Amino acid sequence: MLIVMELTATPDQIHHVVRQVENRGYTAKKIPGGERVSIGVLNNKGAVEKALFMGLSGVKEVIPVTRAYKQVSREFQPEDTVITVGDAVFADGHFPIIAGPCAIESVEQALTIAQAVRAAGAVLFRGGAYKPRTSPYSFQGMGLDGLKILAKVREKTGLAVTTEVMDLETFDAVEEHADILQIGTRNMQNFSLLKRAGKARKPIMLKRGMAATIDEWLMAAEYILAGGNTQVILCERGVRTFVNHSRNTLDISAIPVVQKESHLPIIIDPSHAAGRRDQVLQLSRAAAAAEANGIMVEVHHDPDNAASDGAQSLYPEQFEILCRQVRAVFCSYEHTGA
Repeated sequence: MLIVMELTATPDQIHHVVRQVENRGYTAKKIPGGERVSIGVLNNKGAVEKALFMGLSGVKEVIPVTRAYKQVSREFQPEDTVITVGDAVFADGHFPIIAGPCAIESVEQALTIAQAVRAAGAVLFRGGAYKPRTSPYSFQGMGLDGLKILAKVREKTGLAVTTEVMDLETFDAVEEHADILQIGTRNMQNFSLLKRAGKARKPIMLKRGMAATIDEWLMAAEYILAGGNTQVILCERGVRTFVNHSRNTLDISAIPVVQKESHLPIIIDPSHAAGRRDQVLQLSRAAAAAEANGIMVEVHHDPDNAASDGAQSLYPEQFEILCRQVRAVFCSYEHTGA
């Protein structure tokens, strides 16, 4: 339930409504808006009687929230959540491009790629320090040394950095070194990790599970918001289907569906959807045309010798073309209102 206050509601009236919500055993969350304050009613086991609050001074209207993912839904917060990290702005008419290698391999490798993608137009650097791999014999990442390299990239280039957090054991270290913490597809329903992410002081990028419905994905985001962290970026990275012409199937329809259902920004990871570099440019243009809130692309200066996912990593010169094309597509839609 959402209690919408009058424009003229006083702080005392707002405080009184909050107190009345809490006196009934619910949780009250104040949501400042552009012109007025709303109060979300949380932790109710069933429907809440509107009449309990309609007669209170300063209350304009009481709106039922029908979605199970309350704080994530537009019913709860109609305005877009805008997240700013360094030079990257997610939502509010921006289209940030995140780029970097699948895995951090060395200082030289990370800085070479970071300088190239920044020159081409990336505003945020990605690189895996801890790598969840299908095979236990595959490269698992550099761990803490990789995190320290990411910090050096930020220091030398000015780019904010994002990397995946895999477990509770390493969460504090990742939070210390990264600007955005990624929760990967395999951990989308790792509820202990989601609860810890709710206590984090940094934005969380939540990737869609490889077989997750949009409702399941948004409920996973609800865990994070329920813990107190409202800075969540959703990332569509392709879902598992029966095709063999790509690693996964990019669900472009997720963009308008999520943007209708939720106020959280949604970005696209075309690299993991494709699994091969010859599809990444086209999928990136499609993401821009569908008005996503950004993309995250894998780039490597020597992909044939990459420790992880070289086949889907663009060469720097290909990434430069991608940046020009997706920005042109995004701006054409933004300016025409199409």
